[in-house]
Amino acid sequence: MNPDRIAADELERLMNAALVRSGATAAMAQATARALVMAELEGIASHGASRIPQYSGHLKNGRATGGAVPAVTRDSKAACVVDAGGGLAFEACALAVREAVRRAGEFGVAFVSVTNSNHFGVAAYHLRHVAAAGMVGIAMGNSPAAMPAWGGKRALFGTNPIAAVFPRRGAPPLSIDLSLSAVARGKIMVAARDGKPIPEGWALDSDGRPTTDAKAALAGSMLPAGGVKGAMLALVVELLVCALSGAAYGFESDSFFTDEGRPTRIGQAFLVIDPRALAGNETYLERVETLVAAMVEAPDVRLPGARRLENAARARGEGIAVPADLLQKIRLLAGEAHG
Repeated sequence: MNPDRIAADELERLMNAALVRSGATAAMAQATARALVMAELEGIASHGASRIPQYSGHLKNGRATGGAVPAVTRDSKAACVVDAGGGLAFEACALAVREAVRRAGEFGVAFVSVTNSNHFGVAAYHLRHVAAAGMVGIAMGNSPAAMPAWGGKRALFGTNPIAAVFPRRGAPPLSIDLSLSAVARGKIMVAARDGKPIPEGWALDSDGRPTTDAKAALAGSMLPAGGVKGAMLALVVELLVCALSGAAYGFESDSFFTDEGRPTRIGQAFLVIDPRALAGNETYLERVETLVAAMVEAPDVRLPGARRLENAARARGEGIAVPADLLQKIRLLAGEAHG
């Protein structure tokens, strides 16, 4: 089906209604719908409206707890743990970021873990308020197993995204967001659906052999970005996110893409640093602008985050393109199907 154009506010309203009807609290649904519509605006459709059927399935089948209310359960001044209670991640991550910004303002730096959580969408989304507070932030999260340890065959680590934000003087912040697999799993799923091969270097089959067969890749595991270096970074994220918070490792959870299975119980972590606590705000801003100026001397350099801002500005005017069949699914979940 061809995509339909829909205003951001209307799409957010529909997604909110779908989540509430699937069992989410009003606060959980609102935080989730707001994050997904921002992903759509920024051109990251893989983390936007397409997640509503997934999240609704998790809520209806007990993989996510719709009535969960996130709370700080361990408090150690510059560090704390937020327990998401098994709910969708966005409300818990918002609480974690608020706590991290507040604590960094008091102590200069803060580290906040989120445990018993779920898929947290676009990692950089959660750092907007960090940049708005004039602070530096790093976000990371693990996910169900998709990549093996280097030299292994069994998928153990998630694709484990990392994001960072660096505020600037009088300009949008530098916003960096990447996952640690060679390619997004969604690209392999599309290739499998369309019966197309995938390039070498993307994935292994179930026997740990390199494959260009998309279906064999889905039954096997993803390869890390940058080879052994990417695998080591995925290990670092898995440990920082899970060992410090008690969250489930990737291999202890089932795929995001199934309605039924174990509660995900994965984790996220947020590190926030106040530049005022170190060399000082003016020095920090001067150093950032010095580097940016050197980068953009080359005409083809695009600052990280710039494309997402351009996409959002255009989509606010034109509306968001959502596949018609997906929009119909969301309307059904929201109790507003028509036609």
